[in-house]
Amino acid sequence: MSAWFGDGTMFALILALTVIEGGALVLWHRRTGRGLAALDVVFHLAAGGFLLLAAILALRGAWYGLTGLALAAAGLSHAVDLWRRLKK
Repeated sequence: MSAWFGDGTMFALILALTVIEGGALVLWHRRTGRGLAALDVVFHLAAGGFLLLAAILALRGAWYGLTGLALAAAGLSHAVDLWRRLKK
């Protein structure tokens, strides 16, 4: 089990589940009109998704610049999510 954490496999599994969750939330909103709009879901989940991606890249020994780009994308997604929420 510790190998799943050591090489980033667990983070990849969580990232896949996050993508499935996002798709389900968007589909639910389209069918019922309830819940968050698609763009709200995307920016909300993207911030965490990019953090998971950064962890996967770091654990697998990827080039530090790529890990930094994933962290920057997480920060940007978080900022856009906050901006969209605060302007409502």
